[in-house]
Amino acid sequence: MNDIRMPTLHTAGLAAAEAAANAALRLSPHSVEALKPIAGRVLALECTRPAITLYLHSEANGELRLQGVHDGPITTRVTGTAQDFASLAQSEDPAAALINGGIQLEGNSSTLIDMQRVFNDLDIDWEAPLVAGLGDVAGHQLAGMLGAAFHWSRQSGDNLRRQLEEFATEEARIAPPKLALEHFYEDVQQLSERSERLEQRVERLRMRLERLRPS
Repeated sequence: MNDIRMPTLHTAGLAAAEAAANAALRLSPHSVEALKPIAGRVLALECTRPAITLYLHSEANGELRLQGVHDGPITTRVTGTAQDFASLAQSEDPAAALINGGIQLEGNSSTLIDMQRVFNDLDIDWEAPLVAGLGDVAGHQLAGMLGAAFHWSRQSGDNLRRQLEEFATEEARIAPPKLALEHFYEDVQQLSERSERLEQRVERLRMRLERLRPS
């Protein structure tokens, strides 16, 4: 397995890509505003073969940050091989490819969806600055990962949100279905009513015993 590390040696390449992204963001004020509410959320794009990871997050002012190393908590992690990311980028239905393919999504999916919606409206050339700063192999791999994560149609983004919700509810059982919740609430209500009736019966029995007790 070939490892592609990103310490200080590659800072210039990431900085160039970051500058290109922020230049495009400055031309789209509504995109900057859309990034502000998700400031601090960290998205990790992790390729396992070859081993390469990129971290993205926005500042409170809406500026984007790209890092090769991050020591803090990760909000959302997208993991897969280079082939998995390539298949995701080329898929006609990226939402289905993300759910059913080799890509693994961990953490809060809304971070990925919110960033995708921002970058979908921008025309960012990720590959040129990354290749110039990191070389052909690492630059191309990173650009492909960014393209797979963000360059979808708006319809695909909406479809992703819907499929993730359905996946969490029906397959992963992370969230209970609405009907199951309704049945649960009904059972709780019935149990509460039975408890109240039992308490009333116990109280009546207690009062009868008090009356029968010799003075």
